Amino acid sequence: MLVLIDNGHGSDTPGKCSPDRKLREYLKSREIARKLETLLNLHFINACLLVPEDKDISLAERCFRANAYCDKYGKENVLLVSIHCNAAGSDGKWKSAGGWCVYTSPGKTKADDLATAIWNAADERLKEYKEQFPFLQAQGAYDSKQKPMRADWSDGDPDYEARFYILVHTKCPAVLTESLFQDNKADCDFLLSEEGTKAIVELHANGIRNYIKSLTKS
Repeated sequence: MLVLIDNGHGSDTPGKCSPDRKLREYLKSREIARKLETLLNLHFINACLLVPEDKDISLAERCFRANAYCDKYGKENVLLVSIHCNAAGSDGKWKSAGGWCVYTSPGKTKADDLATAIWNAADERLKEYKEQFPFLQAQGAYDSKQKPMRADWSDGDPDYEARFYILVHTKCPAVLTESLFQDNKADCDFLLSEEGTKAIVELHANGIRNYIKSLTKS
């Protein structure tokens, strides 16, 4: 199994940062991606970065690269995880939305199982984040509608469905994770902490490993 790790956006993408610019999505997503690649390889799972460049690479090119791997190894032997940070607005102001979630393309596919495995791993690994969430919410960091683990259970699983280009134009199972909100101060503080970054990396690794294990059992 080859795991392709796609990191969101690039150094030349406008915006995509916290209001105070302490968190740049392209830097954080690449940091997480590199650490995830290293951790998976340490666990003898073949993983590589889809976009090693710092500059932004078009979605069409990203999908072309992913599908080339699918053609080489067989799409059933490849999976893709695209790593992002969420945002509630584009006006450069702090927002009250927060939480972690994962997306797949519409309909029932193998990506749903991968997404569920990563969501379950996140639910477990983000224990500290989840415990602090209601206290921070009471202080006004999050509005009353927010939950630390965001999900859409309408079709029986926790992933949101969207026609994101990277999800619908790749041949292999592909998911996109939104690891907290870059325009929420509390989420940013967690993401910028050593423990927060470690948790995000490990939840992806644990979910991917559990998904691959489930394939060997079936």
